[in-house]
Amino acid sequence: MLIISRLPRFTLSIVAGALAASLLAGCGAEQNADAAQAPVLRPVPVRVTEVSLAQATEPLRFAGVVRARQRAGLTFQVGGVLKERSVELGQRVEAGQVLARLYNPELLPARDAARAKLAELQAQTAQAERDLQRAEQLFERGVVSTQQREQQRSRLEALQAGVASARASLRQTEQLQGETELRAPFAGSIEALSVEPGEFVSPGQPVMRLAASDGHEVEVRVPARLLVGLETGQSVPVWNSLSGEQGAGRVIEIGLGSSTGGSLYPLVIGVEGDLARSGDGVEVGLLATRLPQTTVPVSAIMRSPNGLAVFRIEQDRARRVAVQVSALQGERAVLQGDALTTGDKVVYAGLTRLAEGDAVELLP
Repeated sequence: MLIISRLPRFTLSIVAGALAASLLAGCGAEQNADAAQAPVLRPVPVRVTEVSLAQATEPLRFAGVVRARQRAGLTFQVGGVLKERSVELGQRVEAGQVLARLYNPELLPARDAARAKLAELQAQTAQAERDLQRAEQLFERGVVSTQQREQQRSRLEALQAGVASARASLRQTEQLQGETELRAPFAGSIEALSVEPGEFVSPGQPVMRLAASDGHEVEVRVPARLLVGLETGQSVPVWNSLSGEQGAGRVIEIGLGSSTGGSLYPLVIGVEGDLARSGDGVEVGLLATRLPQTTVPVSAIMRSPNGLAVFRIEQDRARRVAVQVSALQGERAVLQGDALTTGDKVVYAGLTRLAEGDAVELLP
């Protein structure tokens, strides 16, 4: 300070000016350096794709055995020994054709006794009618009392009732005799034979099974959730287990409860065309009913401390949207919830340089 004070005033003016210029130059340099270091905000180049609905998955297959739609287990209504069987396994039969005969030694005597009883009562009734006519004539002459005439009339009415009862008994014995013949209720083929000639058959015991040749069906058992949305008449895919050939089937019956007490429910499907015959194994395909779900590429999903998320483009800027993944379909992730809708654009390339709110440039 002592040295500066000794300088001439002119020299001091020059020094002060130099210092001021130096300070101004230094401030300008700092401002230029800051300007050079400040980043230039440019749109981030990214590639985007649209959110789409999940594709239908491969149907679940349930196996079953084809059977005739019209079928019957044939039985005798009376017991006896199988005397004759006129059909063989797989044989084609017509409606009304005699398939087997049964021998019961009690049926013919019972029928004959019923016929004889009816004939006896009919003869007594005829005699009672003649007696009543004579009683009426004698009553008009005053020979027979009113009481005697009424007795003859009561006797005739009792005999007439007996005739009606005997006639009903005869019809019953004749019907039982007719039950010794087993006839086909409809045209079809013999699917099974349970009794051989000479064996004793109890009333109601299965003797053979008859199946119609037109129309086939298969019964499968499925979880209750797969029955939701199914309706009778709805078409479902069916595959022949042996050949692998695919055909069509239609829902005929939908079980309302599990007949076995388990968690599976019966579903009857009509098999159309010549896809399978009775006894063939087939598989029925059913899709799990669910609400429509959206999908995005797996590469569009990023992990963050708050969970999974994607960048959705809104007015040329990136917005972070939290998502939940329920399944994978190839290279696409199936999402839960309604955070995204079909048609939304999400970023699948360029995520590493992207932050919330950044402007983006869409690359082809």
